Amino acid sequence: MIPATREEVAAIVVAAGSGVRLGRELPKAAIEIAGVPMVARAVQAMFAGGADLVVVVAPEVWVERFAQFFPTYADRVKVIPGGLMRQDSVRIGLAHIGSAEIVLVHDAARPLVPPFIVDRVIEAVRDGAPAVIPVVPQVDSLRRIRRNWTVAVDRSTFLRVQTPQGFEADVLRTAHANVGDKEFTDDATMCEAIDIPVMTVPGDGLAFKITEPMDLVLAEVIARGES
Repeated sequence: MIPATREEVAAIVVAAGSGVRLGRELPKAAIEIAGVPMVARAVQAMFAGGADLVVVVAPEVWVERFAQFFPTYADRVKVIPGGLMRQDSVRIGLAHIGSAEIVLVHDAARPLVPPFIVDRVIEAVRDGAPAVIPVVPQVDSLRRIRRNWTVAVDRSTFLRVQTPQGFEADVLRTAHANVGDKEFTDDATMCEAIDIPVMTVPGDGLAFKITEPMDLVLAEVIARGES
């Protein structure tokens, strides 16, 4: 039972993307890393970091298959079909978090996120931040395109955003209800669009997003090294 003095935490794991860019015919979140589907690793990290409930937003035709990935947490995981865009999937997921007062939004494509990052985001929301994102410094040099040439920009003024992002549940509901048809790349940006301040906490290199085949190779090496 969850203590009355502690806010309940629900995590929405967005897992409805395809595996086309990875050269696979199955959904990205179903691809295995060291024998474990990405989405299963992401869900495990959410629970290990302090989530009480996880809502997995999956491709519609894969809902039943995805539901079989979490035998250890079967009573605390809901698998539902997602929407056309990422923000549609999150909005659908919000309808399934029950009375949770804190909600995390996490990409299944970041399966190696350390649980301490999840905990760090949760605690920042508990401490009063309405919206929280984990970030890491930009280490590569950056250039901005200007017509037919490029110019260097100061990388120290840029941060790379990771997930899970954390929110007061009512704040995220309000953001989704007020942004109209405009498309957003993440929920923190959506909150900023309605003047909700976004706090940052330190992220971690292991929370990298698997996008290209080389990312999958790296994740496999890391996961096998940790097992």
